[in-house]
Amino acid sequence: MTISAKNFRELRLERMRRDFGTHNALKDISLTIKRGEFIALLGPSGCGKSTALNCLAGLLPLTGGSIWVDETRIDHLKPEDRGFGMVFQNYALFPHMSLRKNIGFGLRMQNKPKDVIDAKVEEALSLVRLSTQGSKLPGQISGGQQQRVAIARAIVVEPPLVLMDEPLSNLDAKLRLEMRAEIRRIHNMIGCSTIYVTHDQDEALSLADRIVVLRDGEVRQVGTPQELYARPAHADVAEFMGYRNILKAEAESEVNGMLNMRLGAARLSGSAVEAMSGRDVVAALRPEDLTPSKDGPITASVISAEYRGRDFYGLARTEDGMELWFRSEIAVRPGEDLRLGAPADRVLVYPTRAA
Repeated sequence: MTISAKNFRELRLERMRRDFGTHNALKDISLTIKRGEFIALLGPSGCGKSTALNCLAGLLPLTGGSIWVDETRIDHLKPEDRGFGMVFQNYALFPHMSLRKNIGFGLRMQNKPKDVIDAKVEEALSLVRLSTQGSKLPGQISGGQQQRVAIARAIVVEPPLVLMDEPLSNLDAKLRLEMRAEIRRIHNMIGCSTIYVTHDQDEALSLADRIVVLRDGEVRQVGTPQELYARPAHADVAEFMGYRNILKAEAESEVNGMLNMRLGAARLSGSAVEAMSGRDVVAALRPEDLTPSKDGPITASVISAEYRGRDFYGLARTEDGMELWFRSEIAVRPGEDLRLGAPADRVLVYPTRAA
């Protein structure tokens, strides 16, 4: 295999900032990405992740800060001079060109010899498992295949960095799962670094070496998927990482590292993530950790429940109006009263200010 990422050690973002008039879309983003890393930028709509990607690509100028590849500053360079690959959400293929011509477009813009272009295009087609489809037009293949062509076009120029902006959002659930595996396989084979924008925590968890969680233009946490899944640093990060139950509570006492608190009419124990400066706290629970039990401390009435293959996932409401997402191994029905509880080490507790 001859396609491989151009050699570099690291990409550095140093206090990268982007303003739109009086709106500060990116606030002093600093991050170092090593060669071969797969980084996911994760966050809700409007958090700044696509803006960050467009600044990296050169499609948006910086308002402040700098971008470096090793010792070379690149934020003043045009997009075509940065040498990065880009995969867009809508594929952005030329509809009148064959797949081969689409893939080879960047090489032709670099004035590469025809024999070099032909060889690399065939190799790229093979890499994305479309060797027999090269003569077709984009409209003659499926959405998943079009996205593979877009990836092949991005990597055939051997970029040090591939930028992906929610590339799977237009695909159905089955294709998204298949393409996740393909994207990671290709990343591993060519050895480039990848920065992948997504609002889907499952995509980020399954693909990334490290996840960067953004909110309101700021980095809230950087860590491995395991770190962010098990120990979100802030309540807003926990909420985005699947802790759907973000509940106001009152701290009462701490015993053996566990915080006892009052949650409405119930008492619950949890693990404090940060030092507590007051009694008002926020408890974060994943639905899969909140389950019915005979001695569960929280009494609630089922509002709705749906079968998910092996378990039932539902929404319940306490007498004082607190809504809780939960999981049950047995069938539950609307109107049924349950006692719900969660292991103390699966309940994360944050100061109210972090919510």
